[in-house]
Amino acid sequence: MSSWVRVAAVADCDVGTLKGVMVEGTPVVLANIDGDIFALQDECSHEEYPLSDGELDGEDLVCIYHGARFECATGRNKSLPAIRPVKSFAVQIQDDEIYIDLS
Repeated sequence: MSSWVRVAAVADCDVGTLKGVMVEGTPVVLANIDGDIFALQDECSHEEYPLSDGELDGEDLVCIYHGARFECATGRNKSLPAIRPVKSFAVQIQDDEIYIDLS
């Protein structure tokens, strides 16, 4: 069962940036890669640091604290020290608003 929740306006997440938001008690980081919005849990799987403090490198989010790298589209971990993925959320854009599926 889907649980779509509005998290931000598209205008709040500029191309090439990350934006951390709290959604019903869940920290989420939005990543805008060339106009495509992705959503991941805003907590590195290596240590509990916010990924929203990180940087985008192509289609990857890089945690600035220890260099762990995650694929924005899936949350897949791509480099040490992260050995586990982070949760990714389905994203929909409606009327310039960003919605994610929390289920």
